[in-house]
Amino acid sequence: MQGKELISKEINHLYRHEYGKIVAVLTKVFGINNIELAEDVVQEAMLDALKQWSFEGVPENPVGWIYKVAKNKAINIVNREKYKREYVSDIVHHLQSSWTAEPVINHIFTEKEIADDQLRMIFTCCHPSISADSQIALTLKTLCGFSIPEISRAFLTTEENINKRLVRARKVIKTGYVNFEVPTGKDLDQRLSSVLEVLYLLFNEGYHTSSGDETIRYELCIEAIRLAEIVVSNPNIKKTTTTSALLALMYFNTARFSSRINELEHLVTLELQDRNNWDKDFIQNGLNYLSFATQQNYVSIYHILATISAHHCTAKDYESTDWKGILGLYDNLIQIDSSPIVKLNRAVVLAMTSTPQKALKEIDEIDDQSFFKSYLPYYTVKAELLSQNKEYKKAVNLLNSALNLSPNKTIKAEISEKIALLREK
Repeated sequence: MQGKELISKEINHLYRHEYGKIVAVLTKVFGINNIELAEDVVQEAMLDALKQWSFEGVPENPVGWIYKVAKNKAINIVNREKYKREYVSDIVHHLQSSWTAEPVINHIFTEKEIADDQLRMIFTCCHPSISADSQIALTLKTLCGFSIPEISRAFLTTEENINKRLVRARKVIKTGYVNFEVPTGKDLDQRLSSVLEVLYLLFNEGYHTSSGDETIRYELCIEAIRLAEIVVSNPNIKKTTTTSALLALMYFNTARFSSRINELEHLVTLELQDRNNWDKDFIQNGLNYLSFATQQNYVSIYHILATISAHHCTAKDYESTDWKGILGLYDNLIQIDSSPIVKLNRAVVLAMTSTPQKALKEIDEIDDQSFFKSYLPYYTVKAELLSQNKEYKKAVNLLNSALNLSPNKTIKAEISEKIALLREK
């Protein structure tokens, strides 16, 4: 690998894993009203790394290097702008003294403080004064370092719309009604559901990547698990069955990563995956969380999805999977979420318990067909069912539509191979 490629890969890795941590800590330093200043400092630190490492190479401790640069920039800004900018943080006056600046900045960058600040940031982004779509966009941008194009693809909308959502969210924050804190009581219960939704979307972005050429991005899924673990392990937050169910789902799905792609970076279907390569520790973690999640009678979407994944992860092989049990779970899921995506997934399972013809009929009877126009899995799923039904020409037409929709080169190549194979039949 060339030097520039290595540096670019290292900085991208740092951006994914450290951006949100540093932004959260600096937000505590500058105050929530100055959240954009915190983001600017991290961006500048990353740019400094790109410039300096291009000449000197990647340091032995790149994370420590980025943190040190960010710390120094924070202190310099506070000292330089102490009469120009209003800070609401109690920490700022300590940073203005050379006697206290270094120990204070080192303390707020400890592992525990970073975790606490990330938790505050998650709940701040999910404040009820911010609209639901803006909450998710703000969290993905601020805490997880997602670019606007990535968020727009995750939301199946335009970059302009995402940018407007971010502007609206930051405008609400600047009103002063949003505090950088973890809520308590009923406010905590209400906002936790939004937090879990954000983490679930982050996980799905990694599991079904919408950007770049990687079919799946392991590190994004691990990041979602890490953030969910921060939520569930905080002593001030009651360990809920819903959070545990989400973690169970994440662990089950991530356990199959090593078998989901082949040497060509193409997705491997569940039927053909080598189950010996599944991560048994992750599966056990999933089972442990699912066990806790089912101790109460409350059932959420995450409970059902996690149980579906548990069926797959614990089946001896593809043939012995309890497809009827999974179909029943999808029937229950539709009572909570009757979206076109859930109905499409149910149709796939229906093909396993019945026939491809019946599954195709179910798909054609889904009410909101307009939703599927820009939804790539609709075309690939329906094409597979048509292929099973020996309707190869129709399958090829659908895969050609999928080819035009996919932004991912690896997936495009995989679809092209399927088209070539079908044309030979």
